[in-house]
Amino acid sequence: MTETEGEMSTRDATRVRVVSTSSCAAAFPIQSGSAGAAVATVEPGSKRGWVAVGAIALGAFIVVMTETMPVGLLPRIADGLHVSLGLAGLMVLVPGFSAAVSAPLFFLGSGRFNRRSVILVLGLTVLVSNAVVAVAPNFALVLIARMFFGATLGAFWTVVSPVGPKLVGPAGGTRAITIIAAGISGGTVVGLPAGQFLGDLVGWRLTFAAAAAATLLVVVAQAVVLPGIPPDGPTHVRDLVAVVTRRAAQLGMAAGAVVFIGQFTAWTYITPFLMDHTHLPGSVISLLYVIYGCGGIVGSLIAGSLFKRTVIGSFAGAATVVAAMVIGLASVGTLPWLAGLLFVLWGLFWGIVNPGTLVWILDAAAETPEAASAVNVTNLQIALAAGSGLGAVLVTSTSLPTVFLTAGFIILASAVLSAVAMRFVTLARRE
Repeated sequence: MTETEGEMSTRDATRVRVVSTSSCAAAFPIQSGSAGAAVATVEPGSKRGWVAVGAIALGAFIVVMTETMPVGLLPRIADGLHVSLGLAGLMVLVPGFSAAVSAPLFFLGSGRFNRRSVILVLGLTVLVSNAVVAVAPNFALVLIARMFFGATLGAFWTVVSPVGPKLVGPAGGTRAITIIAAGISGGTVVGLPAGQFLGDLVGWRLTFAAAAAATLLVVVAQAVVLPGIPPDGPTHVRDLVAVVTRRAAQLGMAAGAVVFIGQFTAWTYITPFLMDHTHLPGSVISLLYVIYGCGGIVGSLIAGSLFKRTVIGSFAGAATVVAAMVIGLASVGTLPWLAGLLFVLWGLFWGIVNPGTLVWILDAAAETPEAASAVNVTNLQIALAAGSGLGAVLVTSTSLPTVFLTAGFIILASAVLSAVAMRFVTLARRE
């Protein structure tokens, strides 16, 4: 995990802390003085506050696991519901569109609701989504369930971000954010290999049923330990408009969108690639997924130091390496040992690219970090869906190596775009 902190002038807060993991990055505003400590109906720094933070981290784990789990199950779902592999890939595409819509809507409307209630409702939505997928008689119902999960996903990253410091107070804010982000990282590392492993062991339906059961346990735990968490106050459309009208933010959004399109054109079909093209057994693929996720965590740790020098330059360099790894897989993916090495390096450098998308846009709109984060979620979720859709088209009409070759050149285009952006915008150096 990488953590960077800077003083930012905002309407309601004095600081924003940026936490990035191999899966995602998020901005966590920290209230100054006693304001942040007073909003939660629990004594800051108390044992109950830390237990509540742990429950939030478990929720993050479940959400990310549910998001990534289908990637390891796509071939089995396609066979079980008698649809093509390309059509099954819509399980990744549809949640992206839903999350893209829900993020700004929740930014604008969630200020009226107690955060405890919101978190519990979001958890129940994840539970219902997993349960419906587990018993769905047809693929249409599966897509509807994933659509509701996507709406939950966008809302989750919008409303959960500031909760940790509220529960334990400003003095423990950093540690609280670390615990929540550990849940995010854990979900990333576990989700895809769990889908692969449990899919082999009990089938894809029971895998989603197990995820629903795990979600129920987390929601019950949250209902028991979470205190009431009053909202911060109203938000406005003008905050979002202020972000998207800045040139530095526009270039960051463009580079982030292109790199996510390339990433998820390939990533959505990594399981069939490793199974059908590289001919690796399921046990080896599961191990590679774990190493990929751990590599992403290491990349995020490295990113913290790199971003102190240059955010855009670090993003451009890491994106170039990711492009080379994906193109390399398309070219030499039939060699198991080399494909495994390229796959692990892909995870390492994606751990730099992924948080770079958020840090870039936060530096471009430093005085409105929550609005910048909401805009970033929408931008990247649309790009994720577009990449999954492009992959579905390519895997249906061409071959898996062509999918990866196309994805690699798209990622390379993002690296070139960010290198050009360095000539036109300068972001504040991160201390």
